[in-house]
Amino acid sequence: MEARLLLVRHGETQWHAENRYAGVSDVPLTAKGLAQAEELGDWARRRGVDAVASSPVSRALLTAAPAARVLGGGPEVVEALREVDFGWGEGRTIAEMTAEDPEAVRRFHEDAESGAFPGSEAPSAAAARASEALRALARRHRGATVLVVAHNTLLRMALCSMLGIPVGRYRLVFPRLDNAAVTEIEVSGDRTALRSLNVPTRSAAAGGTRDLAV
Repeated sequence: MEARLLLVRHGETQWHAENRYAGVSDVPLTAKGLAQAEELGDWARRRGVDAVASSPVSRALLTAAPAARVLGGGPEVVEALREVDFGWGEGRTIAEMTAEDPEAVRRFHEDAESGAFPGSEAPSAAAARASEALRALARRHRGATVLVVAHNTLLRMALCSMLGIPVGRYRLVFPRLDNAAVTEIEVSGDRTALRSLNVPTRSAAAGGTRDLAV
């Protein structure tokens, strides 16, 4: 029996508003990010979810909290859903990194696996821990719908891993997950189906999910 996982990137932070790589840094939500969290909670109430899980990073926990309150508690904290450590790229913009080392940025854009930033977590390792965490959630919640709040890069890497796409191509295949938008997958054992991608909660609440052919 499959589980439905509703994958959500946390709300906006100041660093994300400036296009900085937050990674493992604990950056707070902006006022807009807090409002996005409340909108997500309203959407989750209308959509109907059975459980809420979150990365341990505060920006994800705060985003998940309103949805978890719908169920009368807090989110299940999953350590393996923390964001990727970007090493040299932490707290920096692409423009800043390009000014210092354009060749490093070129290698990263060409293939994020072989050209990972110096000192960063390997994309393959991040994808493995994230995809296993998501499959474990699916096993624990068979037949249920689980809202999962995590991070832009980690979720894209996990999607690649679970859908059989080379992880180093995550930026090309999934250019961006928007703050507080919903990507829905069905997980049954080792099989994963993509049901919708990057759907804003307002649009999803008004018009239902937009399924994609898999």
